[in-house]
Amino acid sequence: MPEGTIFQQNTTPQVNSVSADPPANLPGNPIVSKFSPRRLIKIAGVLFLILTILFVLLAVISPQFGKSKNKNVELSYWGLQEDSDVIQVAISDFENENPTIKVNYAKQDPKDYREKLTTRIQNGNGPDVFQFHNTWYPMLSGVLLPLPSETIGRKEFADNFYNIAQEDLIKNGAIYGIPLEVDTLVMYVNTNLFDEASKEQIETITVPTTWQEFIDASVKLTKRDESGKIIIAGAGIGVFENVAHAPDIISLLFAQNGVNLNNIQEPDTKVSDALRFYTNFSLVENNVWDRTLDPTPVAFSEGKLAIFFGYYRDYFTIKATNPNLSFKIAPVPQLLNDNKVNIASYFAEGASLKSKNQKEALLFMKFLAKKETQEKLYAAQLKARSLGKPYGNKNLAEKLRDTDNFVFVDQAKTAVSSPLVDGTWDNGLNDKLNEYLKEAVSDVLSGSSVESGAKTFFEGYS
Repeated sequence: MPEGTIFQQNTTPQVNSVSADPPANLPGNPIVSKFSPRRLIKIAGVLFLILTILFVLLAVISPQFGKSKNKNVELSYWGLQEDSDVIQVAISDFENENPTIKVNYAKQDPKDYREKLTTRIQNGNGPDVFQFHNTWYPMLSGVLLPLPSETIGRKEFADNFYNIAQEDLIKNGAIYGIPLEVDTLVMYVNTNLFDEASKEQIETITVPTTWQEFIDASVKLTKRDESGKIIIAGAGIGVFENVAHAPDIISLLFAQNGVNLNNIQEPDTKVSDALRFYTNFSLVENNVWDRTLDPTPVAFSEGKLAIFFGYYRDYFTIKATNPNLSFKIAPVPQLLNDNKVNIASYFAEGASLKSKNQKEALLFMKFLAKKETQEKLYAAQLKARSLGKPYGNKNLAEKLRDTDNFVFVDQAKTAVSSPLVDGTWDNGLNDKLNEYLKEAVSDVLSGSSVESGAKTFFEGYS
């Protein structure tokens, strides 16, 4: 075979013996040859799996971590009246419905409460939810959180709470509190003293419903010793110092006589007439009360006072002092017309404007506004003591018809509020106004004219 032929055969490509894919170990193969279509499909599958896992982590597991943080949200709740074992009944229901929120209730000392509340909230370490008196809005307007419609709307509020609550707790179109209770000034009547006086007078002395009947009854119920000193007082009225709720009684007389308690323009005859009427029970010859007697709650509890003006809270003071005292609760007297007027003094729950947990605080406020919550609280109060708080929800009033509490809620329908009421522990507006009122009454009892006394009060008021 010729040499060229041999050369020609060795250099001729053998098509049938060559692989379709170039050998991977040949030094001149390009790098892209490592990523075959089959391999690319495998890599894409792995990437898809990784992305799927990342999506699950972000979409499912991550929010769970976020939720776990919310489980530690704690609300601070300050109250003045209820012990923790009573209020905890409602709190437990709320926490069961909202397992991510815990409510810590603390009953506060009434002394300096209002100043402590305001200072702590402004400093950022106050409660999220707290109790406040119905007259305190002017002093707390800077720290009260307005309640949005999601918490409670205007119509819902009007449908469930008394007009007095709407006037006290709705300001500039916003709702600032939820009243769990309502309390009105009533008469506590010693039934034994009424019966004894009726036998002695040989006539039936009934519980008065008008002020003229009140004058007649209180005089007939009053007993004196040989020296003329009062030993059984007909009614605790006429003096300031030893008459519990004296400013409340005077407020009642002002309001019934047409005085606008929130805007007394001048010491007119309406103010003077009310002061004259009040002080006459101590000044006139057949007076029914004087400065020498024990404070009215003490005198009533000891059976030495026939008619005592008080609130729901006084019920327990009387019972604690004299459990066997026979008495009943009656509406306060009215003027001889169809326009009934009563005085309300109560506490409501509010939320802090500076709360770091406003969403949770508002959720708790919504829970407190429920009718069922008030019913649950009332049941717990009855378990703890003989008389629960009068319902703040007007739709529950009929449930109290056959109880001692009905008078309080029945009067709430025609009640007004007064900045002159006592027992608010505010060390502010209420107490300052009452000092001027006390001075006015003292002036009249010391011999000054009622016009002079009214002027003294008005100058301090304005």
